[in-house]
Parts: sequence; C-alpha cells; structure tokens
Amino acid sequence: MEKRIHHPYLASKVMPAEQAATLIRPGMTVAMSGFTGAGYPKAVPLALAGQIEAAHALGEKFALRILTGASTAPELDGALAKVGGIEFRLPYQSDPELRARINRGEIEYMDIHLGQVAQYTWFGFLGKLDVAIIEVAGILPDGRLIPSTSIGNNKTWLDLADKVIIEVNSAQPAGLDGMHDVYYGTALPPDRKPIPLVRPGDRIGEPYLRVDPAKVIAVVETHGPDRLSRFSPPDETSIRIANHLVEFFRREIAMGRLTQQLLPLQSGVGNIANAVLRGLRDGGFEGLTAFTEVIQDGMLDLIRTGTILTASATALSLSPEGVEEFGRNIELYRSRIVLRPQEISNHAELVRRLGCIAINGMVEADIYGNVNSTHVAGTSIINGIGGSGDFARNGFLSCFVTPSTAKNGAISCLVPMVSHVDHTEHDVAVVVTEQGLADLRGLSPKQRARVVIDNCAHPDYRPLLDDYFERALRDSPGKHTPHLLGEALSWHERFIETGRMKP
Repeated sequence: MEKRIHHPYLASKVMPAEQAATLIRPGMTVAMSGFTGAGYPKAVPLALAGQIEAAHALGEKFALRILTGASTAPELDGALAKVGGIEFRLPYQSDPELRARINRGEIEYMDIHLGQVAQYTWFGFLGKLDVAIIEVAGILPDGRLIPSTSIGNNKTWLDLADKVIIEVNSAQPAGLDGMHDVYYGTALPPDRKPIPLVRPGDRIGEPYLRVDPAKVIAVVETHGPDRLSRFSPPDETSIRIANHLVEFFRREIAMGRLTQQLLPLQSGVGNIANAVLRGLRDGGFEGLTAFTEVIQDGMLDLIRTGTILTASATALSLSPEGVEEFGRNIELYRSRIVLRPQEISNHAELVRRLGCIAINGMVEADIYGNVNSTHVAGTSIINGIGGSGDFARNGFLSCFVTPSTAKNGAISCLVPMVSHVDHTEHDVAVVVTEQGLADLRGLSPKQRARVVIDNCAHPDYRPLLDDYFERALRDSPGKHTPHLLGEALSWHERFIETGRMKP
C-alpha cells in the first residue's frame, strides 16, 4: 500500500478498523465525512456495524446519532441502518435501507439546509460531537490532512469533535493535493467578518485540513473507491428540459439581464442536470463559471472543453467513467476546480453576492409556484432538501426542473397544491418541464397559475388543472390565491389510494 502517513505520532496510531470501532460507544454523536457518495469513511462504519450487530445479539442497546456532509454510501448509511445502529441522522440521505427505516418511524431524521449544518453545530444547536470519522487522501509530515474527494463539514467536525478517527485512503488520487481551499476565517456572531471571496475561483484559505494530533485516537489505512452511480445518457425528456432552459438564457441575454458568460452556475445532482450542462456546451456558451455543491460528469466535460473556466464545489460526484477521466486529466482539473467546506460552498451571502443561477430538481410544483423537492404524498421523505434551498432563496435565478409526469404518466408533477412545501412561491423564479418553461417573475399568484398550467403541465392533465383553477377562481373564499382546499389535497389522496392522480 502506498505510504500516505508522514507524521510520526499519527503513524503510531495506525490500527485495524475493527479495533478503531471499539472506541465508539452507544449513544455517542458521531460526525462522519462524506458528500453524495464521495469521501466517506470506508472501513470503520462497516466494522462499527458488526460491533453493533453483536451487541444487539446479546440484548444490548447500541445506537448512534450520525451527522455527515450529505448522503454517503451503503458501507456507511446502509450498513448502520440495517443493524439498527442509527437513532438520529442529518442532514441528507439517499440510502434505500436508511430511507425505509426513517419512513417507518424507526430513525429520527432532521432535514436541514446543507449550508446551515456547520453553523448550527458551532452554535451548539446539535449538541456535543463525541467522535469524528474523517476520510483523507494523506497526512503531511506536520500533521495537516490532505482532503479527499469531498470536504463537506469535515473542517467543523475536526474542530469540534472531542476525539477523531482518521481513515487514510490510498485509492484516492494523490493529485488531489492542492485542489482544496479550506477557509479558517469564520467566527461566531457578533464577531463575524465578511468572507473575502468575490469570484468563484478565488482561493481564500489553505489546501489542507487541520487537526489537533492529541485528539486523534485512531488512524486506519484503507484502499477503496467511492461508491458513485453511473448516470444514464440524457433521454428525450431531459434534452427537451435542457433546451427550454438554454433558450430562456438566450432570451435573458437578449434582454440585457445576463451576459454571454451568464452568472455562476449551481446545478443539482442527476441526469437532467447533466443534460442541462451538455445543452450549454452544445449551445456554444463559453467562459462560464460554477459555484455549486458537486462536480458531476457533465461539468467535467464543460471544464475540459473550455465551456467552464472555473468551478467551485465541495465534492466530486463522478460516475466510474468520470473518475477515470478525472484521473487522466487531473492536472487540468486541479487548475480549474476548487473544493471548499460546504459552509462556504453553500453560504447564503456568497450565493447572493455572486449572483448564482440555481438549477435544481423537484418532485412536484403547484400551480402557484410552491415546490416539493423531498416528499411523496406529503409524508414519506425521499432524500432531503440538500442545498437547493441555500441557492433558491439567495441566487440571482432559482430554476426548478422536472418531467411533467412520473410513474409512466400515472402522476402529474404539476398539481393544484403541493403535498409538502420545501421552496415557497417566493423563492421560485422558473419552473421547467419537457412541455415548456414558466417564468414566474413579477407575476401575481393567479398569473403564475395560468403560466404554469399553459406552459408546463402535461396535456393529459392540463384540462384537469384548468377545470380546478377555473372553479377555484369562482368558488374560493379568497381570490388572491384561489383554492378549493379539500379538492386540492384529494389529488394526493387519489394517488395514495389508487397509484394514479387521474379521477
């Protein structure tokens, strides 16, 4: 195994994952690295799951409060959830086993804006951190840590945890050294000062994470890849959504509200986001920048071709093919990508000052522009709000994208009233489906409803939405945001009862 540990004292702390796991006790709050399947600890959580399973077999209670940067992988969230080892989890998750247990009420889950997690921890709102388990790419002779493929909340975890376990993953590219920018200038109110970042590519900190060696109770050597999914090629629906957005940007340029370089892009995770990025490349855009959470395959493509000159994020969320491409051209990417703590990548003031264009997915939107991005039928959570709210509430433009229907047309993604609100109508500027684009800026609720129905609804559902809206205009007690409340909610009740929204 390649030598990655160059600090003598920390090298003396090397031990097997199974031994390190015994240092974690029931009821502890454990903060772990990881952001969208990148940079999470690979060995200690699995060993910990085995320890918890053995304890349960003896009739002993053993569960933990788990905090991360965002979603992780089956070796962490899935393994611990499966053995009943998680009593509380935040801030974002995507593992099927974890999700099922949350929705069965077996695990308490706090869905929170990603940009708020670090400051909530510093404020003491989330209690004391007992142990941090952090993956890094290496340890320098002076004890500083080379961050891995994500930073997430690692700076905060290392600063505030009573004890630290470090996983040093030699499978992570050595070329990551120098790609990160860790800012240590934050402070608590009332002593906060402006963050000196004025362009997405500015470096305002240092390339490494700091840790007090005295807090490190174990170092574990690993050699394993991140667990990241392949992205499907853009389908017709995704391409149509992308085309609508690209044409919208062209109109904004013609109106003088944007320049040819647009503004810093923020793009959520998924196939539609990748299709939008490809649409920008194919549309001839050049000299763009990104200030976002994750670098996906589509963004690598734009960086390699010169469409994007600089990209700032907190994680590399790449498919296996994307990982190979990143390794082949790592010198290029290190010169154009900056990875930051998520308290900076998702910082509300920076998002507003830079003027980000936010492009995020959703589950559904209602005719007035309220967006549900987390729940099915109002009660079952899917993943979480993630960082979409950090950008939607503060960006220059907040765009939400979705196919107009789901479940092979059985469900309309445009409804009279969303079953759960993550982004209110006040934070939503643009709604896009493959049917078209609704520009909601400067419109009253009734005007928004007409634009959403006419431009975004699927033809199979448009007459139903038209009928609902016309009757709401006539019969609603209030005429500012006309609703027939019982009927609006019955759309979701019909889905629960029949699996379809059509009457």
